[in-house]
Amino acid sequence: MIYTPNLERCRIFYQALGLAFEREQHGSGPEHYAAVLPGGTVFEIYPATEHRHTGAIRLGFAVESQALTPPLEPGRHLLTDPDGRTVEIDAQ
Repeated sequence: MIYTPNLERCRIFYQALGLAFEREQHGSGPEHYAAVLPGGTVFEIYPATEHRHTGAIRLGFAVESQALTPPLEPGRHLLTDPDGRTVEIDAQ
């Protein structure tokens, strides 16, 4: 789970990496996005608040190169999400 002040921009960025998001809201909690990765891992994007924000982290995904928008050449790529986090892509 990451928290961001740029909810839609982050959704678009990670969706371009091949993640399929569903908009969710649990009870009176905030609307957010969730994607289920192969193997059942859930990746969620929540709106940041004063007390909930995600600092500098590095994420990594192994994905099919043709699933990316735009497609990447096979290999390792370092991208930056809308909040400045480094995202390592192992395009296969």
